[in-house]
Amino acid sequence: MDLIRRSAARDLRVDFFRGLALWWIFTDHIPGDVLADYSLRNFAMCDATEVFVLLAGYGAGLSYGMRLGRHGYVSAAADVLKRAWTLYIAHIFLFVLFTAQVTYSATALNRLNYLSETRLDVLGDDPYRSILEALLLRFQPSLLNILPLYVVLLVFFAATIWLLRWPRVLFGLSLAIYLLVRVSGLNLDAWTGEGWFFDPFAWQFLFIIGVLLACAPPHMPRWRAPFDALAAAIIIAGMIVALVINPHPRWLAWVSASPLRFLVIEDKTGLYPFRLVSILALTWLCVRLIGFRAPWLRARWASPFVLIGQNSLPVFCSGIVVGFAARLGLEYDDRAFMQVGINLFGALGMVSVGALAAWYRTKDAHRQKRPAATQAETLLPLEAHPGSG
Repeated sequence: MDLIRRSAARDLRVDFFRGLALWWIFTDHIPGDVLADYSLRNFAMCDATEVFVLLAGYGAGLSYGMRLGRHGYVSAAADVLKRAWTLYIAHIFLFVLFTAQVTYSATALNRLNYLSETRLDVLGDDPYRSILEALLLRFQPSLLNILPLYVVLLVFFAATIWLLRWPRVLFGLSLAIYLLVRVSGLNLDAWTGEGWFFDPFAWQFLFIIGVLLACAPPHMPRWRAPFDALAAAIIIAGMIVALVINPHPRWLAWVSASPLRFLVIEDKTGLYPFRLVSILALTWLCVRLIGFRAPWLRARWASPFVLIGQNSLPVFCSGIVVGFAARLGLEYDDRAFMQVGINLFGALGMVSVGALAAWYRTKDAHRQKRPAATQAETLLPLEAHPGSG
């Protein structure tokens, strides 16, 4: 049975790059994993988080934007909030599972640094308050801050989805909030005293850009070569910063003191503008170079990425747990055999979880058969899936 959804209206580019982002998130979260040296963050001034949020917005716009036109604001907003609730429940479950995994490992292996690195050490100081703050999303251990961001982004989208009828107004509002963050540092409060690691007021701008690319895509300019050149220049500049300047302290200090310092500021929390233009430049070139019906998207080697991209929530949650187990393996032995083992196990695990989720979806679809006309309509929207971080 083919577990990959391939309807004529489905953009497999979105699924493929979302799956690739999930793989990058998995490797980036494992200290010492050699494959982490080949993720996007090593070659550009953005990483898998930007990819995930942009594509999450695109998927949400394509899915719920169509429902807005069919069923009106109340129904569409209710569907968005339902999805946000699903992600909230998934986050709480993942919080409990990850906390149990880390605290048990820290105790059993006498590695208390696990608690401080993941910011779970506060559990020992104030366990009851920690649980309450986790439920309020104000306590976010390391690696568990992507789903809370996505929950807030969906709530914001539910409140503003009616503005899709006036895309320029929605874009202007989103841009104004982003600029306010850049000027004032506006952020949601966290229990530990600082703001959220991913500032929702800043990251909503990238999410809304994704929404508008799906619901109200801009007309392609008549002269595209200048935009191609600009996008390439931005990407090349990011590669120079990542591969040449950042690894050399002297060059980094010189650039930091020059008018080019905007290139090397690492402000991921507030979505620094150069990170934003970097992901938009990559998006432009991907659209220009990869066609909607590119044959390689349906090739066997691309299928695992497409599959996990179409089932990103369970894959992401399982990847966090498997990733910490992989860390334990590399701390025991970081030689080639273990490197191959943990990455192969991680890849097989992600594909297996994606396949299981897809099987449950197809099983339920066959069990609840609908009339042909209704069934054809439900295959058109692209379901929204989260994202990490």
